[in-house]
Amino acid sequence: CFGGSGGSLLVVGLLALAIWLGVVCFVLSSPVRFKSDGQLQVKTAEDGSFQPVCYSGWNQSHANQTCAQLGFRSSYSYKSTTDPASTALTMTGKSSVPIQGRVKIRYAVRSNSQLRTHSTARIIGGAAAKSGQWPWQLSLHHRGSHICGAVLISPDFVLTAAHCIPRPKIQRAVNVYGGVMSLNSLPSPYLVEKIILNHNYNSTTHDQDIALLKLKSPVVFNNKVQPVCLPAFDFSFSHGTRCWTSGFGVTDRGQSGSKLMEVFVSIISTAMCNSRHGYGGAVTGNMICAGTLQGGRDSCQGDSGGPLMCESENRWYLVGITSWGDSCGLRNKPGVYTRVSSLLSWIYSTMQVRTYGEKSE
Repeated sequence: CFGGSGGSLLVVGLLALAIWLGVVCFVLSSPVRFKSDGQLQVKTAEDGSFQPVCYSGWNQSHANQTCAQLGFRSSYSYKSTTDPASTALTMTGKSSVPIQGRVKIRYAVRSNSQLRTHSTARIIGGAAAKSGQWPWQLSLHHRGSHICGAVLISPDFVLTAAHCIPRPKIQRAVNVYGGVMSLNSLPSPYLVEKIILNHNYNSTTHDQDIALLKLKSPVVFNNKVQPVCLPAFDFSFSHGTRCWTSGFGVTDRGQSGSKLMEVFVSIISTAMCNSRHGYGGAVTGNMICAGTLQGGRDSCQGDSGGPLMCESENRWYLVGITSWGDSCGLRNKPGVYTRVSSLLSWIYSTMQVRTYGEKSE
């Protein structure tokens, strides 16, 4: 988290333990979001617009608290900058309430200090990944067997596909493994405290195919286990962007994989993916396609729940979660992934609910 002082207009680059937030987060009654430049914004009750937050005396404690309210253990750091905003929100000092319940609108903020962040396969046609290449790739096991991939997004939370979960209340039978290069050599597992399925998940259409796992204990990061970055709400990857996917699933020889595999794929526009030669309208706005229309490079069975990753400015972002497709690597049938940017509000509101200990859906 980041903050400023002296009546600062907060650009809170919420980089909790090197995790970039940047999302619309519908929590309680008002959404909170972070721009790609790190500016903290809250939706106003007056007109429904998003405005930056201004707070006199912002310090590291406030930054830590804001991060904690959104489900993270701590903040990173902060610094000040300026922005000629005409409208901003002032924040009260009631630290017991979430930040979206502590703001009121203020006009004519002409020049303000701001905070900026510091930066520091269902697999067809791929190759074996190098150790530490994709440190957020996890292996999800049910009753001792690999069933899906998963993605580490913080020390406490993991994302996977909702269809990977046989039933909601199976956390005692589910383990997660990190830093795995071969399923034949597993480290100690991460135990799961809670599994939260997206209540809007449609198993027929595959829409909103996402689930969040809360771990019992925080993950200790090392060179083989690290979280992936999440994109800001205003961040997008265009058609043709070269990305990667990884997993332990079926290979191009039709065999179940034991080694972590990787393959580069290209983002394919929804219009192309939904053509009559493709999926004929089955791809919703909560999905994103990647692969090649010529076929031959794709994710496959067993890689569901794993990451679709794209690089920007030397950072890797989780763009999608492997969800579904028509067979593997077929012409005009690229892989279909859950679009993470469309579901950031659900991800962060769920993380906040778990932080406050409230009942999740």
